[in-house]
Amino acid sequence: MRAIALVMPFLFSRGAERAQDEEEALVERLRRGDAAAVGEAYDKHYAAVRGFARRLTGDDAAAEDLAHDVFVSLPQAAQRFRGGSSLKTFLISIAVNHSRHHLRGASRRRAAMERLALEPEEHDAPSPEREAGRAALAQALNRALDALPDAQRATFVLCEVEERSAREVSEILGVPEATVRTRLFHAKQKLRTLLEERTP
Repeated sequence: MRAIALVMPFLFSRGAERAQDEEEALVERLRRGDAAAVGEAYDKHYAAVRGFARRLTGDDAAAEDLAHDVFVSLPQAAQRFRGGSSLKTFLISIAVNHSRHHLRGASRRRAAMERLALEPEEHDAPSPEREAGRAALAQALNRALDALPDAQRATFVLCEVEERSAREVSEILGVPEATVRTRLFHAKQKLRTLLEERTP
């Protein structure tokens, strides 16, 4: 039993080294434009990138588009990957860089859906209470995050929704940890204010 306990840390470190070597080899293949390497990166990390994109945009179609853009741009983006973080973290940083267009598109789609939701159906008798309830719910759920600046929104999703450390978020966003904390503070303040204003 004692022998197993002594060997276990060695086995874990060898496994971690092997995984790191495999990732470095994958990144090198990505830099060479190997299409199969893009497929491997996609298989390993698509779910994480898609999940982050969904939490960031709040919209399934925008999340799919954003995740697609990340992997299409990966061979070119891999040229600037220096290995200071994991490949998954690097992919999330690409998603953040590509997010502005998708955030605006998702925001427009939600605004259109909100307007549709507020239109009374033909068979419904008009009800001020029903319309007020729909409006409050739609605004509280769909618009609070949309009102944040892109940088604050990305910081809030990474820190609070994905529960990443300030250090990791600073690597993803390419800003100092102090900036991450400041953006998160202001994002929380603004969200709290918006939700208080929109909750009856």
